[in-house]
Amino acid sequence: MNDLPQEEALVLLGHWLDASGYYFVTVTPATHARVNARPGARHARSLREVFGWSRPFEAELLPKQAVQWLRDGGLLRENDGLLSSCVRFSSLGAQLYAHSRYPTDEADAVFFGPDTYRFSALIEAELGRQPLPLGARILDVGCGAGPGGMVAALASESGKPRLVLADINPQALVHARANAALADLKRIAFVQSDLYAQVEGEFDLIVANPPYLVDPAARTYRNGGGPLGGGLSERIVAEGLERLTAGGRLVLYTGAAIVEGADLLFESLQGLLRERGWAFSYRELDPDVFGEELALPAYGQADRIAAVALVVQRPGP
Repeated sequence: MNDLPQEEALVLLGHWLDASGYYFVTVTPATHARVNARPGARHARSLREVFGWSRPFEAELLPKQAVQWLRDGGLLRENDGLLSSCVRFSSLGAQLYAHSRYPTDEADAVFFGPDTYRFSALIEAELGRQPLPLGARILDVGCGAGPGGMVAALASESGKPRLVLADINPQALVHARANAALADLKRIAFVQSDLYAQVEGEFDLIVANPPYLVDPAARTYRNGGGPLGGGLSERIVAEGLERLTAGGRLVLYTGAAIVEGADLLFESLQGLLRERGWAFSYRELDPDVFGEELALPAYGQADRIAAVALVVQRPGP
C-alpha cells in the first residue's frame, strides 16, 4: 500500500522539477524510440532523461526525497538494480504536465505528445479570435492529463471561467487533478464520465482531443472506435451540440483517415452540421500524422491520416 496519495506525489515532484528549471517537449512514440535507441542513451544522466525520456537511472542520480516521493506514490519501478519513473513531465507554455511514462503500453495510460501541442495552439488561436464571456463554463471532454481545458481556462483567467475536466479513465483524472494543482487553477471540477454521460449542464466552450486511431490493444487513450478510429470524434460532435449555450463553441482536434482522397470523418459529420445550419469551420492542421499506423490491416485502403480541426458555434441569443 502506498504511503502517499499518487496525486500528492505528482504535485510534489512537479513543483520540485519546476524549481529545478526542468523543461521537456514530448515527441511522438516513434521519435522517442529512435532517440532512446542511440548509443549512450541506455541509462539516464539528467532530470530530462529520467522524467522526459523515461530512461532507467541509478538511485544516486536524484535527491533521496524525490526517490521517496516516487516510491511512496507508487510511481517507481525497479529492475536489475536500476530505477525507472512511471511518470513523465512535459512543458507546455509556462506549465508542467504529468502524464504516463514511455512506452504507454498500459490500458489506462495517460497520453501527452505533439497532438497536445497542436490542440492547445488551436484553442489559444480560437480564444484569441473570440474571447469567452465573463464566468464562462468550459468542458474538456476526454481530458486525459487536462491540458486542453487548462489552456482554455488559463487563457481566459481574467474572466473567472469555471472548468470541468471529464474522462472515463480514473487514472487520467489523477493526473489532471495534479496538473490543475500545479497550475494553481481554481473553479474546477473533475468528473469520471463516458463523454457527456455524467456531466451536467451547458457550456460556453467544449474542447476535445479524443483518441482517433485503430488500436488492436483497445487502449483507452488511443482507440478511437469505429472502422477507422473516428467513432469517438463523431460522438463528441453529435452528443455535444445540444450541450452548448447560445453562442457557445465546440472545438475538436482529432485525426481523420483519408481514403482515396476522401476525408471519411468529415463526410460523416457534414450532414449533421449542415442540417443544423450553425456556423462551422473544418480544416487540416497536418496532412500526415502517425504514418506508421498505415501498416495495420485496418488502414489497408487509407492514403494517410490527417490531423484536423473542427469549430462549431451555436447561434447567439
